[in-house]
Amino acid sequence: MSGIRSHPSSDKRVEFDVALIVQKYGGSSVADAESIKRVAKRIVDARRAGHDVVVAVSAMGDTTDELLDLASQVAPIPAPRELDMLLSSGERISMALLAMAIHSMGFEARSFTGSQAGMITTADHGSARIVDVTPIRLREALDEGAIVIVAGFQGFNRDTRDITTLGRGGSDTTAVALAAALEADVCEIYSDVDGIFTADPRVVPKAKKLTVVSAEEMLELAANGAKVLYIRAVEYARRHGVLIHARSTFSSGVGTYVLGQGMNLPEGTVPDISGGEEMEEPIVAGVATDLGQAKITVIGVPDVPGKAAEIFKVVAKSGANVDMIVQNVSAATTGRTDISFTLPKTDAATALKALAADQSEIGFENLVHDDQIGKLSVVGAGMRTHTGVSATLFEALSVAGINIEMISTSEIRISVVVRGDDLAEAARVVHTAYGLDGDIEATVYAGTGR
Repeated sequence: MSGIRSHPSSDKRVEFDVALIVQKYGGSSVADAESIKRVAKRIVDARRAGHDVVVAVSAMGDTTDELLDLASQVAPIPAPRELDMLLSSGERISMALLAMAIHSMGFEARSFTGSQAGMITTADHGSARIVDVTPIRLREALDEGAIVIVAGFQGFNRDTRDITTLGRGGSDTTAVALAAALEADVCEIYSDVDGIFTADPRVVPKAKKLTVVSAEEMLELAANGAKVLYIRAVEYARRHGVLIHARSTFSSGVGTYVLGQGMNLPEGTVPDISGGEEMEEPIVAGVATDLGQAKITVIGVPDVPGKAAEIFKVVAKSGANVDMIVQNVSAATTGRTDISFTLPKTDAATALKALAADQSEIGFENLVHDDQIGKLSVVGAGMRTHTGVSATLFEALSVAGINIEMISTSEIRISVVVRGDDLAEAARVVHTAYGLDGDIEATVYAGTGR
């Protein structure tokens, strides 16, 4: 990695020596013409500083949602291939407009679709995974002094020769994959918040911005509701040794570095402690919230070996992704038990249908669906070596009168399910209980966290 030098200024900016930088801008960062021009200026400033710049860009604002709505109006179940053709157009609009804005500032810029950029994926429409990146045209453009703009969220499959999309968080994954393939010095992920916070600042106003978070902790936060970075991008970065710097499009300060194993905080980085961040590594890195989960309870399951396996084989075949599981103690009088599990709300209908179809074979009595739950997760590598972390969580929720319905743990995470209406209050009281509150309210520049 190229060296990094810091400048003793009030905004604590960090600048690289001549480097290759990959930047990603989300939908809120390029929501309209003025936003695109602001992003173009930031890119040009990096180029003026002598850096080579590659940019992955999302569709403007709510374009993808609008395209999905249009598709549903013309076809109740759009053909997956054609839906990918439609949705990938949003990023192509953004990349072309951004390149035009950069040209108007006197700099050469070239835009590329995912296929032109060499993003090779599996053939799964709507949820393709990157299998290879062959950025030949991008290297040629960089060698000729151009700024490179790449449409995020998309690629192509060599066998079918079809356009594919990468699913949720696809532009983040595009940026990280480009950074890995081009051996970039850093991958800067820009959004409408200043970095990664100890909680969603829209839910917990006194959340503090972190200077650094481990990739391990970030994976848990992303998997449990944190929206600034997507789990697939973080996992790709960890696997390929990519340094991520999560920053805000709307400010020039240092954001948050996501460090994989063996990585160090870049030399010269000046921690931003304006939010009251402590210099000592905390036991808990952050609190994540997720309102996108539902709970299914399978009532009256025969308490004999193999029944849980039957249930979850059916759920797996439906394509649902199970998260938390709880089995009650068997009732002695009936020899039956209840099994509850959580899954994304979007998967609940198919899972319920699949289980109902096999009810007589499995032998359970009934199904109960609850989509009014919320999941709260406390994450921190310090949990490995400190006691009392669970007690603090449960005591804070007890004092606030918030009931816990389910509990799940990993080595560095504790998750609980509460009522959805209680989730925001739960996050605030738990955040306070772990001493994570800052002295000032966090700044949110737009409204989505992306």
